[in-house]
Amino acid sequence: MKHVKLGGLDVSRIGLGAMGMSHGYTDSGTDEAESIATLHRALELGVTLIDTAEIYGPYINEELLGRALKGRRDQVVLATKFGLISHGGAGAWTLDSRPANIRAAVEGSLTRLGTDHIDLYYQHRVDPGVPIEDVAGAVADLVEQGKVRAFGLSEAGPDTIRRAHAVHPLAAVQSEYSLWTRGVEERVLPVLRELGIALVPFAPLGHGFLTGTIRSAERFGESDFRHGNPRFTGANLDANLRIADEVQAVAAEAGVTAAQVALAWLLAQGEDIVPIPGTKRVHRVEENTAAADLQLTEGRLARLSALPPAAGDTHTESGLAMLER
Repeated sequence: MKHVKLGGLDVSRIGLGAMGMSHGYTDSGTDEAESIATLHRALELGVTLIDTAEIYGPYINEELLGRALKGRRDQVVLATKFGLISHGGAGAWTLDSRPANIRAAVEGSLTRLGTDHIDLYYQHRVDPGVPIEDVAGAVADLVEQGKVRAFGLSEAGPDTIRRAHAVHPLAAVQSEYSLWTRGVEERVLPVLRELGIALVPFAPLGHGFLTGTIRSAERFGESDFRHGNPRFTGANLDANLRIADEVQAVAAEAGVTAAQVALAWLLAQGEDIVPIPGTKRVHRVEENTAAADLQLTEGRLARLSALPPAAGDTHTESGLAMLER
C-alpha cells in the first residue's frame, strides 16, 4: 500500500479505526476474536495507522489493541486520544485537558496498549476551560520525554489549530469528513494546508450509511451512536437515502462497492488526507483497503462532489456542543 506523511510519521494511505470493536455500535465488543483477526489482517494488507482512544469503552479498546498488537508493535503507527475522561474524580465523558490530567492519561494509555510510546497523541475534544497553549505544552513535554512522538487535535477549529501549532507542531487534525459530512472543507482544510498539517477523516463511510446497507434505523440498539442521531431518523433518513443510492449507482458502474467509492472519493481530495474507516470484520477491512488502489474517473468524482448536503446534524445537541470545526 502507498504511504504518506502525517508530520514526521510515515503511514499507510488508509488506516483503521478500532473504536467499533469495543464501543459505539450495537454489536460492539461481542466478538473479540474477530476483532483481533481483523487487526492482524489489516497489518497483512499493509495498514499501519491504527486509531483508538481511552474513552472507547472506556479503556477496553486500548486493552484490546494491547493484546492484539503484542509482538507486532513495530508494524504499527499507534494513535490514541486524551481529554474525555477526568482522572481526578469526575470520570468519563468529562472534558479535562489540564496538564496534570494529560500526564495521568498518557500513563494509563501506555500501560493498556503495552507500549513505551504513543506515535500520535490527540486531544479528543477541545476543552474550553484549558488554554490550548497549555495543552500543547503538556504534550510537548511528553514528546521530549519520549512517551509521545507526534501531537494531534480532534474536531478543532481554525483558531485553536493555529494556536496549538504555534506551541508545538501538529502532525494531524482528526475530524469527521465524508461525502455526507463536508464542513471541514470551508474553514478547517485550508488552514491545515497552509500549515502543512494532515487531515485524518473519521467516519469516512458516514457511520456505515454510505455503504448502502442501512435502510432504516430499526436495527440500532440504544447503545448505538446512530440511535436517535438526527441523520438516521425520520424524514432526514429518507432524504439521505438518495445520497447512498447515488454512491451505489456510481459503484455499480465502476464495478466496485459503495464503500470503495466513498473512500476513493476522499483519497482523491488530496494526499494529505488519510481516512481511518472503522470495522471489526475481516472482509470489511479487505474491502476498505482495496480502495487505496481505486482511481475514479473525473466524471464520477465530479458527480459525487455534486451530491447535496446530508439532511440533519451529525450529532445530537450535546454532541454538537463539543465540536469546534
